[in-house]
Amino acid sequence: MLLPLPFVAISTLWTVMGAVAVARATRSISIPIERDRLEPVTVLKPLCGADPSLRENLESFFEQDHPRFELLFGVESEDDPAIVIVRELMGAHPEVTAKLVVHRGNKGHNPKVRNLLGMAGHASHDLVLVSDSNVRAPEHYLSEICAVRASDPEVGLVTNLFAGDGPGTVGASLECVQLTGFIAAGISLPTMVGDAIVVGKSMLFSMRELNRLGGFRRVADVLAEDYVITKMFEEAGKRVAIAPTVLTNVIGPIGLRTFFERHLRWSMMRMRLRPAYFAFEPLTSPLAVLPLAWLALGHAWAALWLAAMLLIRDVGGWLLLRGRSRLHVPLLSSLLRDVVMLAVWAATPFKRHVTWRGNRVRVCAGTALVAESSVATAPESFVPET
Repeated sequence: MLLPLPFVAISTLWTVMGAVAVARATRSISIPIERDRLEPVTVLKPLCGADPSLRENLESFFEQDHPRFELLFGVESEDDPAIVIVRELMGAHPEVTAKLVVHRGNKGHNPKVRNLLGMAGHASHDLVLVSDSNVRAPEHYLSEICAVRASDPEVGLVTNLFAGDGPGTVGASLECVQLTGFIAAGISLPTMVGDAIVVGKSMLFSMRELNRLGGFRRVADVLAEDYVITKMFEEAGKRVAIAPTVLTNVIGPIGLRTFFERHLRWSMMRMRLRPAYFAFEPLTSPLAVLPLAWLALGHAWAALWLAAMLLIRDVGGWLLLRGRSRLHVPLLSSLLRDVVMLAVWAATPFKRHVTWRGNRVRVCAGTALVAESSVATAPESFVPET
């Protein structure tokens, strides 16, 4: 009966420490924001298509209180429906410096990085913020994230945590719980101990520093470009910081299948980037560890342990990142989230390709991307420099 105890202890420790790390990352900290001294910043917004929430998401960036910023929007086609929305917002906010860059794209299998390569040369400022189109931010976001970077010369990259906001579909509810639970802890805890993991929805850094490390071209054929960029900064001796403001990740009315496929892709990245950690990932799931808890603690105590772990991870994370709003979502979805994510974990070793904006590519070690037509000659062991 003592044999299962270490696994139960590891699962408990990860859950509790993850919640502590999220609480530390989002705590209110006293950083003086002297707006007249903030470094000017360019916001890079790679766009493709127009989701129903795109106008509101982009407008939140036109309303930032940073005194010196510009918005740079990039699309790879003159027919992209996002263009109409961007031009309307630019006309409605003439006081904001904003540019629309329509380009033909660059070489690379990662479409987001291709877009960034096509627009980055038009940036007026060295300090850049990469921000996804489904992010909605409060007006102080830019000022705060720039102040966090300026407060410590050792910080090379600043990011944020996210809380999902979407309709009450099963997939959207699971996505919201996943963001405030597993993902928030999975970002905060490693970053707290000096082995940062960043989700590329919000990344602030110096373009000059990134170019010295290889620039965007170094990650043009990598699926996990955000992870690799983070490691580029860390290995150069720079620290990664998490700004306290929680951003809104706007989620559409997705179904269970879309949720499964989206996180299967993320799981593929984790397996290829950190295979040893991936092998033990079920220990982060209280439901997966429940049989061991039964053996070690007995059925009644194991049931209480399961409830406590789910409450700490999912309900606790929700309260820290979203507050009391719609608290029923993690209460009702937590167990289902564990069931689906365990299925994702089990399916991951058998998944080798992803289809991204119509292009099917193979994901190799280190999340290197290889075109389907090139798979036969590409070395399976290729790992991008990090």
